[in-house]
Amino acid sequence: MESRFDGIVIGSGQAGPFLAARLAGAGMKIALVEREHLGGTCVNDGCMPTKTLVASARAAHVVRTAADHGVLLPGAPSIDMKIVKARKDAIVGQAVANLTNWLGGLPNMEVIRGHGRFVGPHRVEVDGRVLEAPKVFINVGGGAVLPDVPGVADVEVLTNTSILELDAVPAHLVVLGGSYIGLEFAQIYRRFGAQVTVIEAAPRLIAREDPEVSGEVQAMLESEGVAFHLSARLLRLHKGAGGSGVRIDIECDGGERQLDASHLLVAIGRRPNTSDLGLEHAGIAIDARGFIPVDDELRTSVPGIWALGDVHGRGAFTHTSYNDFEIVAANLLDEGPRSLRDRIPAYALFTDPPLGRIGMTEAEVRASGRPALVGRMPMTRVGRAKERGETRGFMKVLVDAQTERVLGAAMLCIEGDEIVHSLLDVMYCQASYRVVERAVHIHPTVTELIPTLLQGLAPLAAAA
Repeated sequence: MESRFDGIVIGSGQAGPFLAARLAGAGMKIALVEREHLGGTCVNDGCMPTKTLVASARAAHVVRTAADHGVLLPGAPSIDMKIVKARKDAIVGQAVANLTNWLGGLPNMEVIRGHGRFVGPHRVEVDGRVLEAPKVFINVGGGAVLPDVPGVADVEVLTNTSILELDAVPAHLVVLGGSYIGLEFAQIYRRFGAQVTVIEAAPRLIAREDPEVSGEVQAMLESEGVAFHLSARLLRLHKGAGGSGVRIDIECDGGERQLDASHLLVAIGRRPNTSDLGLEHAGIAIDARGFIPVDDELRTSVPGIWALGDVHGRGAFTHTSYNDFEIVAANLLDEGPRSLRDRIPAYALFTDPPLGRIGMTEAEVRASGRPALVGRMPMTRVGRAKERGETRGFMKVLVDAQTERVLGAAMLCIEGDEIVHSLLDVMYCQASYRVVERAVHIHPTVTELIPTLLQGLAPLAAAA
């Protein structure tokens, strides 16, 4: 059975559904292929469920520290993970239902359930049905990488997906990987009452960030009781005593040691879901890591085929995936042109307090060799942070000394994931930092200190 369409979208993450809807709205006959859950990682096992857990964990933390604000409670909070999970599941379920209803009601659109594989450059097979279209868009996302060590197949290992199914607080959660996903779950479950240990192979956490960011995040989580083993190499995994849990052999501090965990979460990286797409039948090139190389307009090596989202390795966030949709739609349907070259790196680590990151790091600015200015402010100087009793972290901004344009910023502080956009928008405007420096912000807020931060800019010293 063969079916002809004007376009085929494989995968329904944060680019696929919106692109399919936009193309269908332009009068094109579109097939949207999805093998599992509409909404992709973000809705089902990424942003939405994890940030729901972050909110529950913060509520527990606020109750636990209420006495610091003069609010006295009869006892320590208890966590009912069944209720926590039910709340998370309800929020995710509603989002999936809304997306399903929306897509199902669009004219010119057919949602096809099943696993799509290329059988030719513009031919995709789904459970025996062959779809053909002159335009194909790949938006299949990625999945967790497991460690290649002895014993990994013999024990139960949690990923960012399977950990969401827990309905009880682990006695001891060991997190393998000290980067964004691992650290968020580490704080969540520590605040739920679990003993939490993080194992990281690098000498510091989130190694892509500047050392002061890594150090402050570690200190922040240690103050809540999270333990760390850095520069640690995973040797092997065993079943725990009595066949339950996991025994973890690591090498660190010059010797071997064992950790006993009730649960092991692996968060050491992600790989694109490209291994079973039949890309070789379409002639689509991939790199050594499985990513699909694209040009600045998301076109693959095969004319008429685009790749969006996690699969191309040039952005692995919900917001970058959605921007991929905007770029492709603008270039196909609008006046365009839009390009990946226009995108400024921006992301967040959703610990509490969060890290909002835009543009270049301090290390990257130094490596560029350009004269630069830097401003730093500890949150102990911010009135709103003092009032809320949340003075952890700092704000930092980097500026080109010649053009006066903002190069990057790190906001590891209360509301850091929100306030960083006041600088990101200035970067997109290609305006001088003095525009913000001279702005009058509302008091008392955290953002009101950004002009003060910019007034204190000083030359960035050369690396030691």
